[in-house]
Amino acid sequence: MASLSGGAAATSRLLPSPSRVRRSISSASSSLSLASSSSYSPSSLKCLRFPPRSPLIFKDQKRSSMSTVAAASDSAQLKSAREDIKELLKSKFCHPILVRLGWHDAGTYNKNIEEWPKRGGANGSLRFEIELKHAANAGLVDALKLIQPIKDKYSGVTYADLFQMASATAIEEAGGPKIPMKYGRVDVSVPDECPEEGRLPDAGPPKPADHLRGVFYRMGLDDKEIVALSGAHTLGRSRPERSGWGKPETKYTKNGPGAPGGQSWTAEWLKFDNSYFKDIKERKDEDLLVLPTDAALFEDPSFKVYAEKYAEDKEAFFKDYAEAHAKLSNLGAKFDPPEGIMLDGVAGEKFVAAKYSSGKRELSETMKQKIRAEYEAVGGSPDKPLQSNYFLNIIIVIAVLALLTSLLGN
Repeated sequence: MASLSGGAAATSRLLPSPSRVRRSISSASSSLSLASSSSYSPSSLKCLRFPPRSPLIFKDQKRSSMSTVAAASDSAQLKSAREDIKELLKSKFCHPILVRLGWHDAGTYNKNIEEWPKRGGANGSLRFEIELKHAANAGLVDALKLIQPIKDKYSGVTYADLFQMASATAIEEAGGPKIPMKYGRVDVSVPDECPEEGRLPDAGPPKPADHLRGVFYRMGLDDKEIVALSGAHTLGRSRPERSGWGKPETKYTKNGPGAPGGQSWTAEWLKFDNSYFKDIKERKDEDLLVLPTDAALFEDPSFKVYAEKYAEDKEAFFKDYAEAHAKLSNLGAKFDPPEGIMLDGVAGEKFVAAKYSSGKRELSETMKQKIRAEYEAVGGSPDKPLQSNYFLNIIIVIAVLALLTSLLGN
């Protein structure tokens, strides 16, 4: 959706990225796609030049193997990496751009493509320069450089997991809801596995509501999830010299934190709450940014139902946002183990048939996720049930009938 531009890491917004954004990552900090311009923009962080399909700057990317399978993340290292991300956020105020990083890696998912990694999604492909050069990803090189030391320190954590962990942790540390995350995402191995450009949304399309639906429906998200995720614009700011949107500075951004300047969606643009919806609805402050895709939330009848609700009820917004963010973070991902790795002692629930045989007890969300992950691991999905092997079914029926005939005869 637009980009999040954030503190020290010049935050970029979470929604569409404008088509006017420059393709040069060294000059553009962030586009308005699933996030916007980032505030962390020291002059020393210029995009390094590499051959068109070389990986960016990450040490473990220099692989000769064409295999698309990477080791699953280590749970102990995941926990330690999360603590390091929290420290990074405290020192660099980079919440918005880290949210954008996770969104843009996952937001390329296409539910109509079954094969991994062609379907896109949260697979770590955004670390390669060929994908970083997509217009919607302008400026995300800064986010990658911010978290690369953490990746170097914890080699047992995949890029796909690190991107999504950074995004969720940034939301939580900014005062947002706890995101029910799971880990164990497998990384793609080579730049050839990156998705083509054009899967992320724009900020100023001719028909904003139709554009948002076209992009997010392709990911398998609905109207409620589109509006809830749009609420992440409560974080960050946009810079006109990078994205083509927003003012050079406002009373809310002229003093930072991080590099000063840009225009924010909210007055407290490093605080996660429901003020985005309130400000878009009222439009009383010219120093606050409203993109065409932001305005559409109160203009489209279906979107408006949720936007009005979230403007009035922060708890309802937090609940729906947490669910939508978790869903987004899993899109297109390949998990090892299939059920994923849960932190904070949430994992490990055993399925005991006797506990559910009466039909009176509802499965927990953790158990539902585990069953669904195992179902998807063998080719099933909500949109496409598993194909039946009719020949095998017939053989089984015949065998059962023969056994019953034999037993009755005896």
